[in-house]
Amino acid sequence: MIYSNQITKMTREELMEKVSEQMSDKRFQHVLRVEKKAIELAHKYGVDVEKASIAALTHDYAKERPDEEMISLIKSKGFSTELIEYGNAIWHGILGAYLVKEELGISDSTILKAIELHTTGSKDMSELDKVIYVADYIEDGRRFPVVEEARQVADVSLDLAVGFETKHTLLYLINNQNKIYPKTLETYNEWVVK
Repeated sequence: MIYSNQITKMTREELMEKVSEQMSDKRFQHVLRVEKKAIELAHKYGVDVEKASIAALTHDYAKERPDEEMISLIKSKGFSTELIEYGNAIWHGILGAYLVKEELGISDSTILKAIELHTTGSKDMSELDKVIYVADYIEDGRRFPVVEEARQVADVSLDLAVGFETKHTLLYLINNQNKIYPKTLETYNEWVVK
């Protein structure tokens, strides 16, 4: 894929190199699978493919940063300290969007929002937000009981896929007695409850 230079001055290859420096090879392989799925979904649902590629490649940019670094960022950059209670599973999206802007110079608000929301969703999701949220859940390397069903739902409707993913994520969190981030409940109320 050739980038237009309107969102980033980096080529896709340069962006991939910068991203890969921030994570293990295992995580980077996941990122590449998410990009592949995001591009497929973007084509299917009429979403900007370049933005889908960039958002997918950068969605886990902060995932493997040390907790101390992330907690320091939360405190020093004015993020809600409530984030600390929820751990990396939540904060890597929110702080990731900040770090992608600061370190990679990508300032497109639609891409940053998709990175921010990729783990929690939101009641207000753009088509790009939905693509990244769903692609991360159903990429080809994922193996969990309902993943095939999730892939089938994503083939029918992006909105239904957001609802399906949110419902099953919440069930997982509840069954494992994990703390639930309020935005995830907001996503559930918007995309699952009819």
